[in-house]
Amino acid sequence: MAIALTPLRRGARPARRPLSVGRILAWAYLVGVLFVTIFPFYWVLRTALSNNYALDTHPSSLLPTGFTWGAFERVLGISSQAEALAQGGSGATVNLGVYLRNSVIYASVLTVCVVLCSALAAYAFARLHWRGRNLMFSIFLCALMIPGILTLLPNFVFVKNLGLLNSFAGLILPGALFSAFDIFFLRQFMLGLSTEIEEAAILDGAGRLTVLFRIVLPMTTVPLTTLTLLTFINTWNDYFWPLLVANNQNTEPLTLGLALFKQASPESQPDWAGLMAATCVSALPMLLLFMVFGRRIVNSIGFSGLR
Repeated sequence: MAIALTPLRRGARPARRPLSVGRILAWAYLVGVLFVTIFPFYWVLRTALSNNYALDTHPSSLLPTGFTWGAFERVLGISSQAEALAQGGSGATVNLGVYLRNSVIYASVLTVCVVLCSALAAYAFARLHWRGRNLMFSIFLCALMIPGILTLLPNFVFVKNLGLLNSFAGLILPGALFSAFDIFFLRQFMLGLSTEIEEAAILDGAGRLTVLFRIVLPMTTVPLTTLTLLTFINTWNDYFWPLLVANNQNTEPLTLGLALFKQASPESQPDWAGLMAATCVSALPMLLLFMVFGRRIVNSIGFSGLR
């Protein structure tokens, strides 16, 4: 007996699943998490677009009070001191260009060094067979269990004895050659790569470095991009280590510049609008990176086996 199938009309929508208590609770939880995550960023932007005097009058207003671009003008150095004081600013200034330059140099150089050294070590642990490899990798994994705060003082003493305080070398050197997480992350991905192409290249006379840079690394562009972004963002937001090592404007990154801008306020309250405007400017590069590469970061974490 033939069964007649009724074709779906063009443009017809599939039947919706009925709402259940579980789905309602899941959506409510998702909305709550999004609100808790996004609201602080909105509050920073709302404060940056407000007048400091108006903030004192309406501190709980959800919309900018006394809307003005003056805070961004103060941060970018295009407003006079008289205009800043008229809008409730403290009169303090921040050389945003210099601090941005320092942050770019610090984060970029450290990221390149860390990712390159981690790729070399990960290849050795994943592809090369040598005595003590598993023991050495276990030691590397133990480094993941050591809180970073415990290594700050030894690294500071090391940098001080080398005479590298207040220099980019002192900022970069202690963390440039080793990252246990990056090595583990790349090793997990390299273990899943096929060895046939590498073996064929070695039979043709290619050396290990040639195999690494011309075969393996091009096949690991996704995790390498992810580690580059994560390392750059973590370094960009670093505060405590630069606070110990850098003590002049030529090397201080933007995180220290924002703190100095707050401390430069007179005995009155800080220039909250200006501080939030500077925060928005400093966070904008990271926000753009996440918007462009966010999906790649999530996908690479799934491909690497970190589940």
